[in-house]
This record gives sequence, structure tokens and C-alpha cells, in this order.
Amino acid sequence: MRWPLAANLSMLFSELPLHERPAAACAAGFAGVEIQFPYELAASQLERELARLALPLVLINVPAGDLMQGGAGLAAVPECRAGFQAALEQAVAYAERARPQRVNVLPGRLADGVEREAALACLADNLRLAADRFAGLGVGVCCEAINRLDMPGFLVSSSAELDDLLARVDHSNLSAQLDLYHMVRMGEALPESIGRLAGRIGHVQFADAPGRGAPGSGSLDFVGAMQALDEANYRGWLAAEYRPGVNDTLAWLADWRAAGWVG
Repeated sequence: MRWPLAANLSMLFSELPLHERPAAACAAGFAGVEIQFPYELAASQLERELARLALPLVLINVPAGDLMQGGAGLAAVPECRAGFQAALEQAVAYAERARPQRVNVLPGRLADGVEREAALACLADNLRLAADRFAGLGVGVCCEAINRLDMPGFLVSSSAELDDLLARVDHSNLSAQLDLYHMVRMGEALPESIGRLAGRIGHVQFADAPGRGAPGSGSLDFVGAMQALDEANYRGWLAAEYRPGVNDTLAWLADWRAAGWVG
């Protein structure tokens, strides 16, 4: 099975300003791009550049408040419902111009003083809201599990917790964003993670583990992962979301093409 390959421009080509990274990704042979939080660029500017390159925008994140600064974020904090709705509308306005195929809602950390069940109930409500809102644009919504080693206190960290969340929300426009790196960091066997979420995986990201570097820099079993994704009938994008090394040459990309994994 050959999957389309996207570059995460928040992590790759970071030596360039963000507006120059789509062209670098295109020149390197990526078929699409994703950006974690693209909001520093005007949506119209990004739209024009991607149209010029004939490069699809695969995914962006809904703004997450203070999450990246160590806070709880917005999506699972009951007292931040209004803040989440404002962030959602910001993402909708951006998506109307930039036209991402999917948006990702990060669950965030369990906030101080909030019971886990209350946080999950709030998150489920906000995911339904996002799934409804983006359905009208033809944009899919994802939710991602992130390991608790890199982000202590993260609310949803395993494939089982993500599976439970999808069942709780039960919305046709919500799917799993599965990051192979995060699952391995949680000690999961990737064939089991993928099998558990089969049929509900909307997007896949990857980095090697444990260092979150380029494929080949760690010990993640990409052969087994690709076989499991094929067996799960996954037909979406593979997105490279790793920290490049000083001498990273994208050598892995040629290997993946030779293996028949990406076009």
C-alpha cells in the first residue's frame, strides 16, 4: 500500500520562516503539508502559496490556549468552554480560506481541581461541537493521544483512552489522530494500537522513538506499523512530525519509497 506523505511544517524545515516552508517541502518531495498552529500566517497568504505549489493542507490544530506553555489548554477545562468556542471559531475562519482536510483538537492536560470524569465530559461536549461545526465545511475533526512522558498530566494518552473517547463522543465527523511515536512512548505495541482503532483512524503521524527523530534514528518498528496500517485498511495521510537532526538528509524518504510505503 502506498500512502500520501505530508511534512509537518511546525517541525520540519524550521530553519526557514513559516511562509517559505511549503516550497521547501514540495521541493523535497512531500505531497502535502500540515501545520500545528498556522495562525501567525494570514490564511489568505497560506492559501495562495499552497495553490501556487498545488500542495494540499492536510491538517491544522484548533488553538489550544496555554497548552504549549505547560498549561491545561482549553478543550477539557469546564471553566474554559467560552475560550474553546472562541478558539473553534478562529479555526473555522482560518479553515474557510486555507481549506485544511482535517483539524485536530488537542485534549490537553487534566486541570488542577478538575475531576477526570468532568474533564472528559467537557472534552466530549467540545468535540461534538467541533465535529458539528466543521462538518458544514466538509472538514474532518480528529483528536490525538499524547504520551505522558513528554507531556505529564495529558488527559488522553493511550490508544485505549482514545478509543473510549471516540465511543463517548460517537460522532461521524470525529476520528482518531494516531501518532506512532506517542503510542510507542506509552509502551504500546503498534499493531495492537492500530488494530484497536481500525476503521476510526483519520490521520497518522510518525517519528522514531525514543528520541522523536527521523525514521532510522531510533528503534520504532516501522515495518510492523506499515503492515498493521495496511491490514487496518488505513487510506489516509502519513505525516512526518519529527525533530530533524543536524545532518538530517531525508535519506529515510528514499528508503520508504523503495519499500513501496509512500508515493
